[in-house]
Amino acid sequence: MEHRAAIVGAGHTRFGVLDEGPRRLVGSAIDLAVASVDRGFDRAGLDAAYLATIGFGGWQIGNSSAMLAEEAGAPGVPAVRVENACASGGFALHQAVRAVASGSAELALVVGVEKMTDVSNARRRFWLGVSGDTAWERQAGLTFAGVYGMIASRYLDLYRAPREALAEVAVKNHANGALNPNAHFRKAVTREQSAAAPRVADPLGVLDCCPVSDGAAALIVTSPAAARRFTDTPVWIDGIGAGSDRLAVQEREEPSRFDASSRAAEAALRDAGWERKGISFLELHDCFTIAELLALEDLGFAGRGTAAALTLSGATRRDGALPVNPDGGLKAKGHPIGATGVSQAHEVFLQLRGAAGPRQIPGATRALTHNVGGAGATAAVTLFSGG
Repeated sequence: MEHRAAIVGAGHTRFGVLDEGPRRLVGSAIDLAVASVDRGFDRAGLDAAYLATIGFGGWQIGNSSAMLAEEAGAPGVPAVRVENACASGGFALHQAVRAVASGSAELALVVGVEKMTDVSNARRRFWLGVSGDTAWERQAGLTFAGVYGMIASRYLDLYRAPREALAEVAVKNHANGALNPNAHFRKAVTREQSAAAPRVADPLGVLDCCPVSDGAAALIVTSPAAARRFTDTPVWIDGIGAGSDRLAVQEREEPSRFDASSRAAEAALRDAGWERKGISFLELHDCFTIAELLALEDLGFAGRGTAAALTLSGATRRDGALPVNPDGGLKAKGHPIGATGVSQAHEVFLQLRGAAGPRQIPGATRALTHNVGGAGATAAVTLFSGG
């Protein structure tokens, strides 16, 4: 098999309400990634660096990539900021993969960061709304949760799907997050608690929504030829794909279908020459519980309208036939926007090296990550293998 790139190191801060600012979070994630490289890593050898962030609340909008180079200990390295709403991390990783696959770089650093909890609720709603349609949806007062609430209502009505399937997503992901020391929420929840939770945007309740989190994650990406210099157990990147759709949900053919995700998955599978049946587990973008159901269908792992039944069967649990979000997903692990796509790859790095501890999926050899921008306007899909 021809690999596109390799990950030889990965670092991850805790996600949650943190005292550290963006610069310190970036530095901590990089330090952890460098420390994880089996045979050591010279920061001066970096050829490229990519920072994924939306600059939540307006911090350092102008030139935050220069800060990345400083914190990496490699001032002077070409550094680029990638911003694609909640999919910023997935797209930043794709930029690094393209750089090493093309030969323009041999060693690249990818960091995702967001500091979300130090702004007011009103300011937070504004920044989350930036990822959607500002001309109509936001001006009409529609919140991020409100968009997904309408999508959930459409999906449940269209397919006569039970509300319990949303609760099962929350239960499963909280059970996984309880085993993740970096997760924002490390506590189990029940279906009964989910059903009784205060409504945020009907039919979505508090326990259907991901938290507002601070945090950072980092990856060290190399060319396939260079990987063995750093470790005997690299995690290979075998396929990448991306897609987009109309920004405003009301302008799409079907609101409960994210065509950007479908396009990204098909492109990644073609790139790798893979079939879905060989994939061991999925890291899906579950900013709201309904998003996990949509992703299973958009990516082709469930037929239209069948993801609810698949989830309720237990198949997507950590010990099921198709584990989804063993790290707790955005729902329990947290969603510091720019860090999310990088965090998903960090979990893959651990799982495919057999280093995920109590949440380890036995025999995992292949994985897929799925990172969505806004309410499905952009999506990045990445395919990984171990060994």
